[in-house]
Amino acid sequence: MIQTIKENWFSNVRGDVLAGLVVALALVPEAIAFSIIAGVDPKVGLYASFCIAVVIAFTGGRPGMISAATGAMALLMVTLVKEHGLEYLLAATVLTGVLQIIAGYIKLGNLMRFVSRSVVTGFVNALAILIFMAQLPELTNVTWHVYAMTLAGLGIIYLFPYVPLLGRLLPSPLVCIVSLTAVALIWGIDIRTVGDMGELPDTLPIFLWPDVPLNLETLRIIFPYSVMLMLVGLLESMMTATIVDELTDTQSDKNRECKGQGVANMVSGVFGGMAGCAMIGQSIINVKSGGRTRLSTLVAGVFLLILVVFLADWLTAIPMAALVAVMIMVSIGTFNWDSVLNLKKHPLSTSIVMLSTVVVVIATHNLAYGVFAGVSLAALFFANKLGHYLRVIKTQNEEGVRVYQVQGQVFFASSTQFMAAFDYKEVAEKIIIDLTEAHFWDITAVESLDRVIIKLRREGADVELIGLNQASATLVDRFGVHDDPKGVEKLMGGH
Repeated sequence: MIQTIKENWFSNVRGDVLAGLVVALALVPEAIAFSIIAGVDPKVGLYASFCIAVVIAFTGGRPGMISAATGAMALLMVTLVKEHGLEYLLAATVLTGVLQIIAGYIKLGNLMRFVSRSVVTGFVNALAILIFMAQLPELTNVTWHVYAMTLAGLGIIYLFPYVPLLGRLLPSPLVCIVSLTAVALIWGIDIRTVGDMGELPDTLPIFLWPDVPLNLETLRIIFPYSVMLMLVGLLESMMTATIVDELTDTQSDKNRECKGQGVANMVSGVFGGMAGCAMIGQSIINVKSGGRTRLSTLVAGVFLLILVVFLADWLTAIPMAALVAVMIMVSIGTFNWDSVLNLKKHPLSTSIVMLSTVVVVIATHNLAYGVFAGVSLAALFFANKLGHYLRVIKTQNEEGVRVYQVQGQVFFASSTQFMAAFDYKEVAEKIIIDLTEAHFWDITAVESLDRVIIKLRREGADVELIGLNQASATLVDRFGVHDDPKGVEKLMGGH
């Protein structure tokens, strides 16, 4: 027990504290921006980021991952806030948490095994592009000072790690933020700062139950939004956990993460915050800055609150150009550059799935749509490929009996090919269908077998099935109708 606590919390104290500070600084403008997107006061996003980061540090299933208010979730809240107000958003946030906890208990996190590598790559690339695009407004119609500061920030981020001794002690994004803030203050450079993003709260969040009627009408209003927030939040969190798993060479508990996200969102809702989820950009900042354990996530949340409430004067002086440089670094580091080189090497279907995921995410600005599109395409390509691995070999045994030997998988995508492999006009007294090397997966496969047997019997043949494995036999016995006169008439009545 003590060893586990040490590994999860205190095995990397210096790296986690410094990384948490970097993440906290980068969280502020994003939380404010996401609040503006959702149509609520900046403090709603900041309180949410604090609550979610602190709670998920204890309850989450992926140490070192950062969760807070996110753009993907904010986009889903716009209509609810516009039509019903903030209180209904807070109620929807609490319900979102409840649904996520339920999802954790029914092990929805296990569904991540159905997300292919090409979908994950497309998700990562799309997010990298979106992160970069989100920085463009800060680089449009500005003075040359902004470009100079941004380039200087990128120079510090990429070159500081090579400085003897200090390069290993301090994360370069933190050095970038502190250095550029000092330059802007000393030289009095007039450029956009964090303070220009919006007014920061000056009080701690307090417990406040959402002021909405507790009736079915309220549930009718918030339930559809909560379901979408639950799905998008869990999907983005599971994808981010997978990416952090690869970056750190460790494993996460996806179902615990589902429950943890639920608890964090419930706490956020009752402390005046909006719903949130894992943030891939901030998580990568954390990992690249040296964060590895739960302590880095906790420190990020606590530092965020301290910065916003107690050190607002210093925080508001940070140039946006410094944070833009950090996010450009995240964008460059997030993008999977090998995937571009592999477009010609990988199978066409894999490249199509990856590119489709990227295109849908960028077109809709909704990560969930892109992942759903990628998973659907991957499933179709897989079913099509598996459907081609079916052979029906026509032979004759020593007694002169016609034998059809079926090899491969029979399911909805291969059932037509399976039926077409038989000669229904051949005159044969007995036909053996050998299914030793075949497997029947669904009702469509069973129906195709029924049709084959019925057609052969109508031509006067005695049909015998051999070699059915137990799983296929169970399916055929339960749903097959070739030995049931009424079932045969119903199946073939229209044909």
